[in-house]
Amino acid sequence: MERGRGRWSSLSRGMLPLLALHTVTEYYRLDREPPVTAALVAANTIIYLRPTFLHSILPTINQVWFNPHLILKYEDLKRFFLSAFYHLDDSHLVYNMLSLLWKGIQLETSMGSVEFASTVAALVAMSQGITLLLAKSLLLFFDYERPYYQEYAVGFSGVLFAMKVILNAQSDDYTYVHGLSVPTRYTAWAELILIQMFIPGVSFIGHLGGILTGLLFLRLKASYSGANPLRTIIRGLGHALNWPLRFVNCLFRRQRIGGRGTVGGRQTSDTSQMWRCQGCTFDNSGWLSVCEMCGTSRTDDVL
Repeated sequence: MERGRGRWSSLSRGMLPLLALHTVTEYYRLDREPPVTAALVAANTIIYLRPTFLHSILPTINQVWFNPHLILKYEDLKRFFLSAFYHLDDSHLVYNMLSLLWKGIQLETSMGSVEFASTVAALVAMSQGITLLLAKSLLLFFDYERPYYQEYAVGFSGVLFAMKVILNAQSDDYTYVHGLSVPTRYTAWAELILIQMFIPGVSFIGHLGGILTGLLFLRLKASYSGANPLRTIIRGLGHALNWPLRFVNCLFRRQRIGGRGTVGGRQTSDTSQMWRCQGCTFDNSGWLSVCEMCGTSRTDDVL
């Protein structure tokens, strides 16, 4: 998150083409493009650019600043949720989206699109909630109304800090952070301190809330063995959205040849390495653990 009183505008112009070029390059080299990561980058960018046809739909940045006082006083859920997807200028957007691209590709590739989508939804809600709780606690226990309880902040960086914690939690390696060698699992903490020291106008409790969110998410995930309700909901929505396409495929073609498999028909070649998705009947390569067509996780049933 970045506070409203510290903009990077002097270096901001002309950076969007860099984001577009880097995104295309990253996706071109991948065998399977992560759709949720692409959708998140696109959504943040579109909200920032505010095309004409969305002017009447999208709130302005002044209507969505994350301000603990206004959120609690008016129970403003718009500020609570939407502030994470707004950015101050080109550099703020590009820095966060390049970070999201790198982290999102790794997480979505390893856990599958449905699981990643549910994880992002949980991280947004948790990071915003923990940041709000931190601001209120500082006010109640230490009478710190400014800058924390009254600050205005926007940006996706709280979620990105949570992703970094999740990615690095099991690492035993060391990483250089601005010239300092630190254990990889603690790089988020090192970046929290260094960013606060050298970059003006960033939200300390926003970034701290993201780190605490990542730690809490890992703890909850380790202690909870049941089905992820958000994943179940997202998978159900995905199946519902894919139903018209599957229906049309069944009407006009009994078999459609795809990149690594087929839909609706048996392979005529050796299928010992193939498995059929239970959600959309797409025949996937045995190397994949999630369906290439709809993102459904692989089951034990194989062709």
